[in-house]
Amino acid sequence: MNTLLISASTAAIPVHVVSTGTWTALQEQLSPANRSFALAQGFAARAGQYCLLPDLQGELAAVLLGVDIAGRRPDPFAAGRLAALLPAGDYTLSGDFGDPALATLSWLLQGYRFDRYRKPSPARARLVVPHGVDGEEISRIAESAMLARDLVNTPANELGPGEIEAAIRGLATECGAAVTSIVGDDLIARNFPMIHAVGRASTRAPRLVDLVWGDPAHPKVTLVGKGVAFDTGGLNLKPDASMLLMKKDMGGAAAAIAAARMIMLAKLPVRLRLLVPAVENAVSGNAFRPGDVLASRKGLSVEIGNTDAEGRLILADALALADEEAPDLLVDFATLTGAARTALGPELPPFYTHDEKLAAEIARLGMAVNDPVWRLPLWPPYDGLLESKIADVNHVSGGGMAGSVTAALFLNRFVEKTQAYAHFDIYAWNPSAKPGRPEGGECQGARLIHALVKQLYPRG
Repeated sequence: MNTLLISASTAAIPVHVVSTGTWTALQEQLSPANRSFALAQGFAARAGQYCLLPDLQGELAAVLLGVDIAGRRPDPFAAGRLAALLPAGDYTLSGDFGDPALATLSWLLQGYRFDRYRKPSPARARLVVPHGVDGEEISRIAESAMLARDLVNTPANELGPGEIEAAIRGLATECGAAVTSIVGDDLIARNFPMIHAVGRASTRAPRLVDLVWGDPAHPKVTLVGKGVAFDTGGLNLKPDASMLLMKKDMGGAAAAIAAARMIMLAKLPVRLRLLVPAVENAVSGNAFRPGDVLASRKGLSVEIGNTDAEGRLILADALALADEEAPDLLVDFATLTGAARTALGPELPPFYTHDEKLAAEIARLGMAVNDPVWRLPLWPPYDGLLESKIADVNHVSGGGMAGSVTAALFLNRFVEKTQAYAHFDIYAWNPSAKPGRPEGGECQGARLIHALVKQLYPRG
């Protein structure tokens, strides 16, 4: 179990989570001194307010946390806000903290620190696991999400395609999976021409990493993650401001790795496959160019409209491979388009699927586990925006509209045999801190896919 959780503590300090509706009643339970102290501090149970209540010796005796937001649904992660604010010690939750499992998860996610380049944080606040919560499962989920955050936060000088492969091999060792990889010019020999074309300009060789776990007789679940270690934009070079966060362009791979870890450690009865095309989109004399026509694994010829739309190219080859065995469920994660952020912002990734039942379950589970997503349409009339005069398809649309939709439509051309397919266009970054979501790299979509697989294929 995670070190920020404990099973019990006789000295745990109570954290009273209150709304304006319960604050009045709680005041009657406080000592006159503590009640007066809280009111003097201006505590009114508003969202994010907190107050430390001392005992007669001046030691911390209790904590108040407000969650009221004028009648709207409180943030399920609200309790996690305190994990980074309270002094070291043991704490227990009471009151209006919502779903106990989500409150516990938020505590762990809030306690995340990326300490690779600085001194480790000192001992922090620990939470007594609420009654009925599986602390081991919550720890596995949180630590998988934190692995994804670590990968996204690591700068590209220390996380290239080879290091992404090393992370997957480390996961395989931990979980008892098998890994193979196809590297460099072998990608051409093995018919992954678009992965090779995108990554060939870098001194760090492109590759396709393939992890397999579980009983081959079980239902097949395949996860694909975009692993662009750094994206310069290629010859369609990004401006400097747009390049600053491009270490996070492997956030889709990070999410897929996290989801795979959750599924494997939960020992769900599936045959899991994780495919990560890992490249660096660099600039050199052999970089692919706007106007080039590339072959693809599926046999479609692809005209290049913009070298800064490289993610969909490497995903297309990986999806074509995944589709060849027609898995029962195929999911891809990718930091694919700025259009998705323009439409829905950084906190609500769009997803795409033709499967109505799958779409409903993804949306429902996203809300249930506080990993929200929003469905956008695979709108067939927009397929025409991808027409090419010299190839089977152009990989970018002919106009500036519906960019996330047309990217999804492009990917959809490479999935034919698999009926249950979903594409997630994630951001993988928190631009500002919120409870359970520190600023920096974020793991989006993985927890809901773990919940989906757990629901579809429960342990006997």
